[in-house]
Amino acid sequence: MSRDTFEKLVEEGFLLIPEKFRERIRNVALLIEDEPSEEVRRQESLAEDETLLGLYQGIPATARGDSYGIGETLPDTITLFRLSIEEAAREDGEDIRKVIAETTWHEYAHYFGMDEDEVRFREEKRTRS
Repeated sequence: MSRDTFEKLVEEGFLLIPEKFRERIRNVALLIEDEPSEEVRRQESLAEDETLLGLYQGIPATARGDSYGIGETLPDTITLFRLSIEEAAREDGEDIRKVIAETTWHEYAHYFGMDEDEVRFREEKRTRS
């Protein structure tokens, strides 16, 4: 899949986040990289056979104090890993749009302050509904 096509699917995935949440997102850059760097792999303690589909880095909205944003404040980042997502979609027989949308939602859930256990719990609850 071309990078342009992937970027369009990421835009679509972002728009699937309910508007009441999208309008509360502030100072977050949504990035696309092919796959996690060696530094990220070490940081996340990934085994050789593990990868990431996405990664949120920053200060969750729930932890931002009153002084957040005073002066120059670099944006948080959400990085989607294109090749990892494409591979996961192939291996699981999933539509890549679905994998992108779910990964995007997952990383923005971290932005809204959910830890990994809470995100996974809510994902399971959502998929059962």
